[in-house]
Amino acid sequence: MERDPASILLREHALSAFLAGVAAADPARAVRASLELRAGRPRIAGHEVPARTRRLRAVAFGKAACAMASAVEEALPPEVFPGPGVAITVRGGGRPLARFQVLEGGHPIPDEGSVAGAREVARALAGAAEDELALALISGGRSALLAAPAPGISLEDKMATTELLLKAGADIRELNTVRKHLSSLKGGGLARAAAPAPVRALIISDVIGNDPSVIASGPASPDPSTFADAIEVLKRRGVLKRAPAAVLARLSAGMRGEVEETPKPGDPLFDRVVCAIVGSNELSIDAARARAEKLGHRTALLAGPLLGEASEAGRVLAAAARRSAASETPASIALIAGGETTVTVRGPGRGGRNQELALAFALEVGELRGWSWAFLSAGTDGVDGPTDAAGGLVDGGTLRRLSARGIDPRAALERNDSYAALAASGDLVVTGATGTNVADVQILVMRRESKESPIPG
Repeated sequence: MERDPASILLREHALSAFLAGVAAADPARAVRASLELRAGRPRIAGHEVPARTRRLRAVAFGKAACAMASAVEEALPPEVFPGPGVAITVRGGGRPLARFQVLEGGHPIPDEGSVAGAREVARALAGAAEDELALALISGGRSALLAAPAPGISLEDKMATTELLLKAGADIRELNTVRKHLSSLKGGGLARAAAPAPVRALIISDVIGNDPSVIASGPASPDPSTFADAIEVLKRRGVLKRAPAAVLARLSAGMRGEVEETPKPGDPLFDRVVCAIVGSNELSIDAARARAEKLGHRTALLAGPLLGEASEAGRVLAAAARRSAASETPASIALIAGGETTVTVRGPGRGGRNQELALAFALEVGELRGWSWAFLSAGTDGVDGPTDAAGGLVDGGTLRRLSARGIDPRAALERNDSYAALAASGDLVVTGATGTNVADVQILVMRRESKESPIPG
């Protein structure tokens, strides 16, 4: 079933705005803009490096590790950063670098490569002196890639716990609260490993709100959460009794004060640490909005980040679309949101949070009488769940196309099978890995069906 010309153009506009948001989070550009040399001395994110510093050590971890590390090699000469540094990225995402050892690990579930990489990061920082500086380059996916299980915890224990929480719909803060207390490098552990050297962290944030203590499970930040909080997360998500025995033993011992807590706010350790956000969901949303305006749409940002269950977020956005359609709005508008929803897996299907959100939106909003529309929800990293898609891009004809193929979209949502449904309707967004990650972007473009209001662009 062919799409009408208005839907085709609006789909192009939605995708164009999304790609502008992705480009705004380009990790190499962000790092280059944060590094400068003045009289042979580096400044990092506007902060002077201590005068006594004789050299830099550098580590990078996350989906953008290689791009960020490469930018450091371009910006800092060997006399400032002699190397070798360590860069850990996702499997298939590595490339040779001159002054970084490149390792690959598993994501979103850590593997032995993640453990090996974390071991090399710890080794690269060990023994750093006060007259050195540790530069940490942090990007999306790093919690899984920097897997340094605490004493008594195996990789299998961490993997099983992470998988339990993911399937139970745990959000990133809940996941990280638990992971910090099962790790040696998370929750301020990296800053502790680099002491007494000062630390500068350049961060591409995929966490809404950009809290450094949450991003990457806060390896260079104080941890306000406790062992008791980690136990509470497992209880709240209904997985406490299914968690590995070693995990429960460590968390319980921590609650009793038998295991050292992660370093907390106010610890002098962090007097030597500066964290700078150089890429974020907010910056990408601003870029998407600017692109939509350039294409001729009146734009509006939805208040607050989009969080919670993906299917419910789809219904919320559909309600916003109906309100806009019923009001005295301009003939061509774009509503833009960002965030990171979750999915509680209840069925045997395949998909991701963005695909589920897009399908739920299409099901709820229907054809939106009097308007042509296209709605995109996609991950800026180009990956949505265990699929090859970044997300979904639906329009007013999606439900008709599904019906023509005998697919019930509501049943697909109940099975968590959004990938198969959107593949059948031709509504998947496939970008490939983008090399960055600043969470998700949602873009709804709408045009009033009227001869007096030509399609912009």
